[in-house]
Formats: sequence, C-alpha cells, structure tokens
Amino acid sequence: MNTPSIYTAKIVNVTFGEHVKIVEPVNLYGCQIGSSCFIGPFTEIQKSVTIGNNVKIQSHTFICELVTIGDFCFIGHGVMFINDLFQNGGPAGGNQNLWKETKIGNHVSIGSNATILPVTICDHVVIGAGAVVTKDILKPGVYIGNPAKLHRSI
Repeated sequence: MNTPSIYTAKIVNVTFGEHVKIVEPVNLYGCQIGSSCFIGPFTEIQKSVTIGNNVKIQSHTFICELVTIGDFCFIGHGVMFINDLFQNGGPAGGNQNLWKETKIGNHVSIGSNATILPVTICDHVVIGAGAVVTKDILKPGVYIGNPAKLHRSI
C-alpha cells in the first residue's frame, strides 16, 4: 500500500501590516498583506502578491503569483486570479516567463466566483458575481458577464 505525501496549509514568509484578521485554514506564503485586512478561510495567497490596506478577502479565494491589489478592495467568495494564459497550448509549468501580472486598483469590489485573467483594473470598479475579466478595465463602472463588459458607469 502506498502512503501519500501530506502537506499542511501554512503561513510562511508573509509580511503583515497592523490589525490583520485571518480565519484558518489558509495557505499564505511569500506575500505582503497590508494593515486592517481580513483573510477568510480556505484562501491561498501565493508569493509575489501584494495586498493593500483595508482589503477584505472572502473564503475559498485563490490569488496567484504576480497579483497586486490596491487599498479598500473587496474580494468575494471563490474568486480566482489567473496568471497563466496557456500561450503554448497548455500550462506554462515551471516557465514563469510566460506568466503575466494582474493589477487591481483602489476601491475595487469583485463579486463571488469571478475569474480575473492577467489584466489591469482601474480604481472604483465593481466586478459582478461570476464575471470573467479578460481585458483591461480602464474606466470606473460596474462590469458583468463573460467576458465582462461595462454595465453602467459609477
């Protein structure tokens, strides 16, 4: 009988601001979390991620490498950030040169189960639940759908 390798969720090499609240289990490593943030359970935040101040990240969210999130943001349940566009027809694997950055501005709210590909999102944007953001968002407003499109300005 084979015995599997078992790993435990951990918090390793993370820089925290003041007054951060975390509900375990979480897997956080090599990232920066600003002050007055909340991180919900079953969340993974990978290395080279920067989270601003006053950010709330709900449960079951995955934030991959090369993501920057500004201040006063809300990330809903089950939001997935993607840094690999499968440019060669499959996962980049260890070829990190194929990974792309994502930059989220300030005062951005992302609804539950949204998927965020490598894009830039400006300040004062709302991404609807279940939306798939495939292109940069450079105008404040509410964006919904797959692919996400401007629903209305704010």
